[in-house]
Amino acid sequence: MSFNVLICDDSALARKMMKKSLPAGFVENAYEVSNGVDALEVLAHHSIDLMLLDLTMPVLGGISVLGEIKRRGLETFVIVVSGDIQPLIHRKVASLGALDFVQKPLQPERLQSVLKKFGFVITAEEKALAS
Repeated sequence: MSFNVLICDDSALARKMMKKSLPAGFVENAYEVSNGVDALEVLAHHSIDLMLLDLTMPVLGGISVLGEIKRRGLETFVIVVSGDIQPLIHRKVASLGALDFVQKPLQPERLQSVLKKFGFVITAEEKALAS
């Protein structure tokens, strides 16, 4: 199964790392943007299954993006990827609808674990049981 993924981070290196951390064959279409305004533009014009979202960005930050997604009723799953480890921030992004929070520096195993937890990735064993 492959997905349309939006990666939103002001660091090109971080975006590259997030994309490389996704399982093989996971991405059907990948959109990369460096700020929240551009992310909302992509969300308005494309069907995005999953968004990987940084919190600290110029123009419009991740918390504001989450608020706009909720306010506009946009349908996408969001995983926040950020270096901000404050418990208050974790609660805030959860209250705004984020599925989970993955701490930077990004560890591919952690991201893949979150994807599996929410059913984006199914193991061969699980596929066999479903057949």
